[in-house]
Amino acid sequence: MTDNPVSTSQENYNSQYLLFQKVFESQSGLCILLTPQFIVLSATTALLNETYISLEDIKGKYLFDIFPDNPSIHEFSSTAILKASLEQVLATGKLHQMEVVRYDIQDPSSPRHFLERYWNTINKPIFNDQGEIICILHETANATEEVWAIQQLEKSKERERAAMAQVEQSRFRLERLIDQAPAALAILEGPDLVYKVLNEGYRKLFPGRELLGLPLFEALPELKNQPIDDIITKVYNTGETFEGRELLIPVARYEDQPAEDIYWDFIYQALFDTKGRINGVLIFALDVTEAVVARQKIEKSTEELRTLNQELEARVKRRTKKLQAAEAEAERQSKRLRNLFMQAPSAICILSGPELVYELVNPVYQQLFPDRELLCKPILEALPEIKDNLVYKTFLDVYETGITHEESEMLIPFMRPEDGQMEDRYFKYIQQARYNEQGQVDGVVVFALEVTQQVQARKAVEASEQQLKLVTDSLPVLISYLDKDVIYRFTNKAYEKWFPYKANELMGRRVRDVVGEKAYANVEKYIAQALGGNLVHFEAEMPYREDFKKFIHTSYVPDIRDGEVKGFYTLVTDITEQVTARKALEESEQKAKAIADELAITNQELKAANLDLADANKQLVHTNIDLDNFIYTASHDLRSPISNIERLLIELLLELPEQNRQEGEAKQIISMMQKAVDRFKKTISNLTDISKLQKGEAIESQLVNLPELIEEVTSDLGYLINESKAEVIVDYATCKSVSFSEKNLRSIVYNLISNALKYRHSDRLPLIRITCQMDSGQFVLKIKDNGLGLSKQNKGKLFTMFRRFHDHVEGSGVGLYMVKRIVDNAGGKIEVETEEGVGTTFKVYLPMLHSELSF
Repeated sequence: MTDNPVSTSQENYNSQYLLFQKVFESQSGLCILLTPQFIVLSATTALLNETYISLEDIKGKYLFDIFPDNPSIHEFSSTAILKASLEQVLATGKLHQMEVVRYDIQDPSSPRHFLERYWNTINKPIFNDQGEIICILHETANATEEVWAIQQLEKSKERERAAMAQVEQSRFRLERLIDQAPAALAILEGPDLVYKVLNEGYRKLFPGRELLGLPLFEALPELKNQPIDDIITKVYNTGETFEGRELLIPVARYEDQPAEDIYWDFIYQALFDTKGRINGVLIFALDVTEAVVARQKIEKSTEELRTLNQELEARVKRRTKKLQAAEAEAERQSKRLRNLFMQAPSAICILSGPELVYELVNPVYQQLFPDRELLCKPILEALPEIKDNLVYKTFLDVYETGITHEESEMLIPFMRPEDGQMEDRYFKYIQQARYNEQGQVDGVVVFALEVTQQVQARKAVEASEQQLKLVTDSLPVLISYLDKDVIYRFTNKAYEKWFPYKANELMGRRVRDVVGEKAYANVEKYIAQALGGNLVHFEAEMPYREDFKKFIHTSYVPDIRDGEVKGFYTLVTDITEQVTARKALEESEQKAKAIADELAITNQELKAANLDLADANKQLVHTNIDLDNFIYTASHDLRSPISNIERLLIELLLELPEQNRQEGEAKQIISMMQKAVDRFKKTISNLTDISKLQKGEAIESQLVNLPELIEEVTSDLGYLINESKAEVIVDYATCKSVSFSEKNLRSIVYNLISNALKYRHSDRLPLIRITCQMDSGQFVLKIKDNGLGLSKQNKGKLFTMFRRFHDHVEGSGVGLYMVKRIVDNAGGKIEVETEEGVGTTFKVYLPMLHSELSF
């Protein structure tokens, strides 16, 4: 069956078209794709969700039938503004950035009603290969909340400015009224009755005294303990107004001058704060001394004086009424300002004093904490969670410095009232200092807006982007984006397995510098096609490095924006295994045919070889029988001579006097002869075991004391050691005991040490080092010498039976062969490191049944 390439290509194109359509619809932005006739081709899911419609309801329909004008708005036409922008794109072929425009959408719950919406929009043309506009990409963003926030903030600021202006005007009028009053007027504040306000008339009463800012009885100490003391104290404590007529109060007009008898007409009236508490005393005073003195001197003028007093009382009453009216106006302005704060659409509060006590909380602010009591409480008592948060520190900084502080997205965790769990909330706010009459900071005004939902939405978008990156990084395909200069602008983590760079280190690097000249030459023509705006698919062998070659399947997807290729996306798939498998299959098929041709010939040769093997096996059986007979004969024939030597030694000992046997060199020689006979007997008894070794028969293992065994061997070789002046160094700290056949282990040690002594170098004294170690669960015996060594050619023939490489010493050439057979039969191995003229090292690896090592 043959595939249709045209059908396959069309299926690939349809698959890619559906893929890119799905990619477009899943974009996080709010986008619609339009024909030049403003017919909807597609839209992103985000826009469909934002406008409460489905793709089936709008696809293929005229844009302005789907989104008509709000009939309740007559000032402008939203559709006309949008249509003008789209027509400008068609006319100029350039994108058009619209100003933020109001374009209401239909309420899904009530089709006859519209929802107020503001949009920030860009309309972009999309061109075909001939430069013709084939569609328009309408990208927009919902700016409703930002517009509303700006509108509310401007309205709030305007109301605030108007209120502050009214308060300032009221304060200015009140100050002018007080200062221009014809009577002496003063305001005392606090329980210490400190002079806070003095008009010109009051200052003229005491032209030589400092009053402002001083307590009453500190500024005028002569008043202390006079009736005036009790009077003003009672007014402050009870709030009852006191009026005095022609009251004699001795007081000095100048400091350090004697007091004068002065008659006063005055009114002491309590002042109250906004909470109805007494916080000062208002003084209206007239110096009537001259009038009183005149009345006393001129009794006849009593009627005139009475008239004058009545007129004075009338003037005082008029002035009092004016003052009361001014106070009422100030109170009215204060209430009006308070009402503005309370009715403001944004959250506002006023915190008073260094403890930041809630003095005012408008309803919007209270709704931020619906289950908490705020008013008249310090902020830390009402909101204890902010103690260690930055927001509390900025409150204190604003109160101490007077510098306004603003935050656009402050995280402040608060406890949920329903379950007591901490909840992250985000706020946008302004903290602004409030000043008293003396220009000192006495509180903080807060304008706040909770932006938790906006922040969470933004973070969700960021998380989605991060998830998309994680998906691309987890794919086994190399994904990247290259700009028009063929420079990497994005790569996923799959690149790190192919190139010696981290993914972020590839950013800004040219492709040629990363993949190498040879590999770049293979793809350069495809890159040119992609930058020409063509979708490219190809397979190639890429020699990235000498030791790193890959067969790849690659797709280049051009990034065309505004009719210009900005770059292209690359998707590289490793098909090395598939290509290698295909080539191997082809080679296998070729080899199979050749093998089939050779099989017939090989079958004939195998028949002849089988006949030869049968003859060889018969010969080997005969040879093994001869070897067994030789060993048996040798061991039998040697027993008789050694027994005779032993009997002669006994006879010699009987002939020697007792004293000679126990003294001098005779004792040492006799001991050495006895030991030599014992060792010779022991060697003869081992010949049978060696025969078993040839047959591969197992010999029972036992725990061998390695230091004693080495001592025995070096003692046997003592004459040769002394003659050559050799030094044998044994690391007894590591060589202790090992589970092995004692006879076989003795044969190994004996042959290796004797070889080191026989084949010593004539230019230096022999040095033999014996060490032990553990390696991968095996016991390793290491014997190193500084003898003649072997060439590389002879090293491979070292363990051949009857093979010798030096003729200046006697030897049979079977010792190392026997060592190799012993080790192989035990399941171990032997390694040789040798250099001609330098020396040789044997490493014997034995299975670890039991050993004692110390390292």
